[in-house]
Amino acid sequence: MPLFMDVHTLDGSVTMDDVATAHQADLATQGDHGVSYLRYWVDEEAGQIFCLVEAPDAEAANTVHREAHGLVADKIFAVQEGA
Repeated sequence: MPLFMDVHTLDGSVTMDDVATAHQADLATQGDHGVSYLRYWVDEEAGQIFCLVEAPDAEAANTVHREAHGLVADKIFAVQEGA
């Protein structure tokens, strides 16, 4: 399955707790779209969130975000994992 890294840039800061809540909503929604959100990283001060996701395509990954909490990614990159 293709692997993607998405990037969210918010106006202002964000907390780990807020992102954890959004991530749980993604997990509850992802099965309907054949998507698997794997991990996320947060820069609280910069208001940036990075999500690693397996998905059939970038739009399926963004659809999960849209339906789960409305915070769609600003950018989505197709990535390959290295060692």
